[in-house]
Amino acid sequence: MDAPGGRLTRLRARPQEARPAPAEALVAALPTPLLLLDGAGTILDGNAAAEAFLNLSRQVVIGMGVEEAIGHALRGVPTDTPFVAYDLPLALPGGRRVRADLMAGPLPEWPGWRVLTIHPLPGAVPLARAAGQSGVAPGAAGVAAVLAHEIKNPLSGIRGAAQLLERDDDPDGAALTRLIREEVDRVAALLDRMEDLSDTRPLALAPQNIHAVLDHALTVARQGFARDAQIREVYDPSLPPVLGHRDSLVQVVINLLKNAVEATDGRGTIMLTTAYRHGLHMLTGNGAGRRPLPIELCVVDDGPGAPPGVAAHLFDPFVSSKAAGKGLGLAVVHKLVADMGGLIDYAREPRDGREHTVFRLMLPRAARS
Repeated sequence: MDAPGGRLTRLRARPQEARPAPAEALVAALPTPLLLLDGAGTILDGNAAAEAFLNLSRQVVIGMGVEEAIGHALRGVPTDTPFVAYDLPLALPGGRRVRADLMAGPLPEWPGWRVLTIHPLPGAVPLARAAGQSGVAPGAAGVAAVLAHEIKNPLSGIRGAAQLLERDDDPDGAALTRLIREEVDRVAALLDRMEDLSDTRPLALAPQNIHAVLDHALTVARQGFARDAQIREVYDPSLPPVLGHRDSLVQVVINLLKNAVEATDGRGTIMLTTAYRHGLHMLTGNGAGRRPLPIELCVVDDGPGAPPGVAAHLFDPFVSSKAAGKGLGLAVVHKLVADMGGLIDYAREPRDGREHTVFRLMLPRAARS
């Protein structure tokens, strides 16, 4: 069997009237930059999109080190393990700098070899962001701090009213008012952190049962904005504990559920899914380290999705596709997920024969005790 580099080389040399095998034609025509690397990180071949992306001919690219080509050596990443790295700053030949997602997969028939695809991020702000990148402008942070301060005043009144109602003998009413108090306390704690969105202090992360978090968030949602929504739960019951901050996780799920309910006008179907994804890692720092993110949580809805002009900026503060939207919900979601060392992504994906909106969270697992 020929090496992959040889196949690509022959494909370019074939006369125009020849009919290449479908896989070869797909690789040659793929609009995504693709590089073939050996175990030492040397580029063995690349497609036309890679030439255009690097602004170098194939003859020049072949033999370059991947670090020389894109500014990352992929150190510490085993060559026999698939990996994904989101929102990396790439240093391209000629001094150009871009941000992109990297995805790589091994070629088992050629030990040490792997295929690397490069996915430049649309617009100025990427969809999936690495932990520690708040992406919040100073002016937006100041506005959010004022809002947080003002919201605390009515919250204290709501909590006091709930305490008075809880004194009644009705057990059902007592349970609901207790829920109100718990939610007011949780929101007040969140507002304490929102008063300065540029705060880089780490959250107190601990092992969390993600399904217990989802149950609580669903209870809150079904008592209010999601009372009439159809919400399906498709869980992997064998998931290990996630490393996270409970109140932040609850807030993230509630915000995403509220977004899904509004996107479907309360008449669509929403699905919550959890799964364990082996081999998903995020490169950290300069690419020398890896953070595994094996726990996946998805909030899926069958609404129309964000308009193209808004999709690339969904996680920016005060950006919304809704007429009455304030554009804070998804910005808060991104901030909290990043603070917990995870990633969040927005996509439109086909499911059950039609396009769905998917907000996908990738979170770290807690260390084994």
